[in-house]
Amino acid sequence: MPPSPTGDISQLGTVGVILLLLLFYGGTMWMSVAISRRKENADDYMTAGNRIGFGVSAASMTATWIWASSMYASVTAGYTYGVSGPIHYGLWGALMILFIYPFGKRIRKVAPKAHTLAEVMYARHGRSSQLMLAGSNVLGSVISLTSNFIAGGALIAMLSPMSFGAGIVIIAGGVLLYTLWSGFRASVLTDFAQVMAMLGAAVIIIPTVFFVVGGPAMFETGVAGGNVTPQQGSFFSSDAFMNQGAPYIAAVLAYAIGNQTIAQRLFAVREDLIKPTFVTATIGYGATVIGIGMLGVMALYLGIEPMGGDVNNLMPQMVGTYLPVALIALAFIMIIGSLSSTADSDLSALSSIVMTDIYGQSVGRKNANPKLMLLIGRITMIVATAAALFFATARFNILDLLVFVGALWGCLVFPVIASFYWKKVTNSAFTVSVIAALVVFLPVRFALIPLTGVWALFVELLAIVGVGVVLGIMSFGFFGLRPAVIIGSLATIAVLPFGFGFLRDYETLSGSLVAYSVSFLVCYLMSVRSSQDFDFSVIRRVTGDFDEETDAAAAPGPLDDADGTPPSTDPVPTGR
Repeated sequence: MPPSPTGDISQLGTVGVILLLLLFYGGTMWMSVAISRRKENADDYMTAGNRIGFGVSAASMTATWIWASSMYASVTAGYTYGVSGPIHYGLWGALMILFIYPFGKRIRKVAPKAHTLAEVMYARHGRSSQLMLAGSNVLGSVISLTSNFIAGGALIAMLSPMSFGAGIVIIAGGVLLYTLWSGFRASVLTDFAQVMAMLGAAVIIIPTVFFVVGGPAMFETGVAGGNVTPQQGSFFSSDAFMNQGAPYIAAVLAYAIGNQTIAQRLFAVREDLIKPTFVTATIGYGATVIGIGMLGVMALYLGIEPMGGDVNNLMPQMVGTYLPVALIALAFIMIIGSLSSTADSDLSALSSIVMTDIYGQSVGRKNANPKLMLLIGRITMIVATAAALFFATARFNILDLLVFVGALWGCLVFPVIASFYWKKVTNSAFTVSVIAALVVFLPVRFALIPLTGVWALFVELLAIVGVGVVLGIMSFGFFGLRPAVIIGSLATIAVLPFGFGFLRDYETLSGSLVAYSVSFLVCYLMSVRSSQDFDFSVIRRVTGDFDEETDAAAAPGPLDDADGTPPSTDPVPTGR
């Protein structure tokens, strides 16, 4: 077994990094220019005409979910919680992709031509609900963009003589250039190439590092050397589940439902291809991210200390320490591809939100100027990139950012899902439930009020209810209302005996569960006696294309099915 690193790692050098970046971003820029149009279409810029075929859509969904932050965070989970850390991170993240598709089929049925979830909330409830969902996505996408820039800056600073600041500027500039050109269409097409590079590199890099550091003998030596605690060495670690797995289940469910980057792909893929797209992405994400997380497990068993005390450095540190230069270059491309695939998705999501929800619906769909919409979308990308660069200089912990944003979206999950199925949900119920959940979530998540006494009991009661809400929502998508109510109720009853006096020790988990329970209780109680009987066909009429003239003239492109056939217009059954 090689000795623990002394601090010296192999680097690619300035020239090597620049050549690799020119190769990568030059290639993506060429792809973006190749699909560009002299007269760009506003709707295609946001959703690619709602007709993306299976191959591109599955690759795009996989690449978007496998972002650099998920790689870094999985490595951090492995280093912090041991062998079960990456499993709790990757498995639950993969399952959340799977949980999207039954809800996605319903969303596309009632809003086949929508561009954003917030646009649908505008048709369903009105302006306040729309801006609430749009605002949360702006915040989430900027944080996501920031974390990807942090990952790229850390990578370049670790593997070359260039600084972290130079790294984030290079990454931001490369992503912006090719995404600015053709928007979402550029994002999904380049995702296909990026995911192929990521998966291929992961298959080579992970086994190579494993055998270079000693193979299976590494585990025995690590335990004998006292590098690993019993909890870190267990596949069934309660520490890993309570601090990593359980909060992440709640957080990623919220990502799946509330995140515009996911919704954008849902609105872009052909309706009849939603299920195979998300099933394929589930498998690709889980295998890749769990595998990458094992680099953190290896670092733990080897007794490696993160350079500079920053766990964000662990992944490039392991690569630079134990791999030859050729494989370091391959790992570099893998990480750059993963962060770029999500960063361009964030830029596309932000531009769609501003184009649709801030401009388009404010002037009315029939009065919107498609050329002005495109200009607004491109300006949004530039402003968002500048904002993310500013925030990236703070170098937040990526894992903390992901869990926080996911919990924040947890306040929206039940009101959003209920709005697609339940005719009684009102605008006031939606708005008040989200605000109430935020008011309770924030002091719990950040321990603004000590979790003691009556307050602790109250929070724990809400968290226990939250367990049932989370499992009930998951069950509802696949099995319908009655099984969901039964499963959610049984889950709450099962947690009651040990929840009090226990959950208060886990602020992150409690905060996430409280967000779900409060939004559920308030939304349900305010809606159950409502006399509203919403007609879901209104959503189809209110949402739709902005650029109808160009839509009619558009020819099949490289993102459509191979035979060029248009998407089916028949409604897709929801299975209920």
